[in-house]
Amino acid sequence: MRVKWRHWALPAVPVTLALLAATGCTGTPDTEDKPSVSPTGAGAVAPATVARVCAKPPAGAAKAPAGAVTVDPSVVGDLTAKTKSNPAHTTFWLRPGKHRLDPDRYSQVIPKAGNRYIGAPGAVLDGGKKNQYAFGGNARDVTIRYLTVQRFVAPQDQGVVNHDSADGWVIEHSTIQKNDGAGLMAGIRQRVRDNCLRDNGQYGMNAYKPTGRITGLVLEGNEIVGNNTGDWESKREGCGCTGGVKFWAVNGADIRGNWVHDNRGTGLWADTNNNDFLLENNVIEDNDGAALIYETSYNAIIKKNTIRRNNWVEGREQSKGGDSFPFATVYVSESGGEPRIKARTDKLEIYGNELENNWSGITLWENADRFCNSPANTSSGGCTLLVKKTKSCARPGITKAPLYADCRWKTQRVDIHDNRFVLEKSVVKCKEKCDRMAVLANYGTYPDWSPYKGTKVARAVTRDQHNRWHDNVYVGPWKFVSEDVSRVFDFRRWQGTSSEQDKGSTFEQRAGG
Repeated sequence: MRVKWRHWALPAVPVTLALLAATGCTGTPDTEDKPSVSPTGAGAVAPATVARVCAKPPAGAAKAPAGAVTVDPSVVGDLTAKTKSNPAHTTFWLRPGKHRLDPDRYSQVIPKAGNRYIGAPGAVLDGGKKNQYAFGGNARDVTIRYLTVQRFVAPQDQGVVNHDSADGWVIEHSTIQKNDGAGLMAGIRQRVRDNCLRDNGQYGMNAYKPTGRITGLVLEGNEIVGNNTGDWESKREGCGCTGGVKFWAVNGADIRGNWVHDNRGTGLWADTNNNDFLLENNVIEDNDGAALIYETSYNAIIKKNTIRRNNWVEGREQSKGGDSFPFATVYVSESGGEPRIKARTDKLEIYGNELENNWSGITLWENADRFCNSPANTSSGGCTLLVKKTKSCARPGITKAPLYADCRWKTQRVDIHDNRFVLEKSVVKCKEKCDRMAVLANYGTYPDWSPYKGTKVARAVTRDQHNRWHDNVYVGPWKFVSEDVSRVFDFRRWQGTSSEQDKGSTFEQRAGG
């Protein structure tokens, strides 16, 4: 996959295609290139509990709950017909077996408010590679439990379950697998718990709502594995439209206790005006791309996660191409803390995490040419959360306060502390460019009316915007990039630069350097 790390394009919704064979609870088989290495030594962080859901999903009720409508797998379209003929707040129990919809590609279940769909052990809703969507419509507070949903063919940037991003849905103890597009979409107050989101063509979940922002999203205890089987970056180079889960304009998300692994692309990716994220106690490992990207977004707490062996494929590919950019496993792009936007924190705080044998560590990046109303802002036609009218970010107003600051998505108030960074190059099988922490920006050049030309943004992101590393533990041959890709420091110089990074941190040069 060829991903352009510095200029992401914004797809409209979730995506599509292909199939990746799964063995046991993983979407891709283990190889010698991805050994399991346990953290050891001083400062080690206890790894989070792994959410092993896919290998043995929990079973639903063997008998129909009291008052439930029974759905017969031998009758094609029975689920759709009974949903239509029964009132809101009905419970449906799907008997064991393969349930099918009518063969028309647009045939789908349109729930009514408060409907509940409960699968018996072995209940599968199968799209037969004919139907595009499983569950759609705008009904609120729908629940889906203990059901396998598979082989639907949603188009690129669309989803199979909750296709229309209705609000208040609960999806629990289900397996959503081998679909094109995204396994599921998301709406306001959606709860996604203890599911297997496996081998879907573009995303496991696409948290996108065409109208308005998603609030109160919970993603907890899920196994998210093997997604982007369609390898969409090879079809749309630089699209930024792949991975385990993508979040767009979500205001308030709790992402806890998930196992995000072996996805073909980024593990978790928040892109464009997200705010108030809590990511804790997740295990994020063996993804082809970054473990986490937080892009043009605000205010987040990233704590107590175990992050291992990520970015080996994409990092190595970019390195071989001669690019000197520090492609990171945790990539913060034009994002940071903003006290004027309400959230649980006014920082972007990264602490208490274990990062082990990834392709590089954390990069804080701010593109000098990317701002509201700039042609270099490839994400969308929208603006920052601080400016209501995109066209106001133009001369002469943008040259002075408040627009000079507010028209930018800023990498600011990022606090990186009490983490443990371990690197063994012999494990990662690299000699260079896999060993970097970074805070930097490019030299501003574009557009011709930009007030951010030259080194203004690079100086600000490294010196003035309160981005700090401190009290971390480093094991291995780490290097540090500051302000520009050409300025690469060892640990002593990193602590002694004008930014005085990593006060209180320790550095041990070992681990296969």
